[in-house]
Amino acid sequence: MAPPPPGSMPLGERLLKLAQTLQFGWFVGHVTLLFCALRYGLSYITFNSYSRWARFSYRTAFVAAAATYGIVVYKAFRARQRAGSRQQAGPLALVGDENVQYLAMALIWLFSRQIPLALLPFMVYSIFHVATYTRTNIIPTLHPQPAAGASPGGRPATKSSPMADTIGKFVKEYYDSSMMLVASLEIFLWFRVLFSAIIFTKGSWILLVIYTVFLRSRYSQSSFVQGAVGQMVARGDALVANQSTPPPAREAWEMVKRLGRQVTDATDINRYVSGQPMKKAQ
Repeated sequence: MAPPPPGSMPLGERLLKLAQTLQFGWFVGHVTLLFCALRYGLSYITFNSYSRWARFSYRTAFVAAAATYGIVVYKAFRARQRAGSRQQAGPLALVGDENVQYLAMALIWLFSRQIPLALLPFMVYSIFHVATYTRTNIIPTLHPQPAAGASPGGRPATKSSPMADTIGKFVKEYYDSSMMLVASLEIFLWFRVLFSAIIFTKGSWILLVIYTVFLRSRYSQSSFVQGAVGQMVARGDALVANQSTPPPAREAWEMVKRLGRQVTDATDINRYVSGQPMKKAQ
């Protein structure tokens, strides 16, 4: 992330310089996503989720999501171009990039039937991205802090504002639990899509296949998704271990776990994207 404009510049010039960066557009996209998602949530809880404004807010939220992840993918592409052709990623490595995956899912949700749960993972990500950008760029641009001496590297260090410190503590304290929440939401969303497929909602089977591929890729890349799945399996084991559970139910649960392990092993993308580091979603 680019540093904020130098504090020696006038405020107007600092704001203009900040607004001209691609990263600021990324920030505006996340703010727009949060605003539209909250606006849609208000319509949803008042049982008015298919009104004109609700539909507009829902679609605009995913337009903003696609824009933010598109910016990240574009910047990564430009960085690889500057690094030289040897650093160009192959098709499988590109598909394995989490930002590309979230960009694709944002576009898919944009053109699919409304599923309110699909907004929540993007909202959680946006909260932390907005908080981080506000701490590292917005606050230093609006209120530059005086120098606090030299840093160990010889560069002048600046004091951080109390508000920036508070935001930093919030991000550090709640990041892991929030990412676990995102992982759980993405798993619950799979069951929501599965339910739509079972009742034969239009286009739901195609969406189920696409989202299953996405979630499988998330499982291979995210320790949080792996942890959420592990927690669900542990809860299932605890329920099945109850003496009142009939033997057929136990056998069915073991069969589900065995099938899940086989599918997981057979669809391991790391077999095909060897040596390519997976990039975290931004």
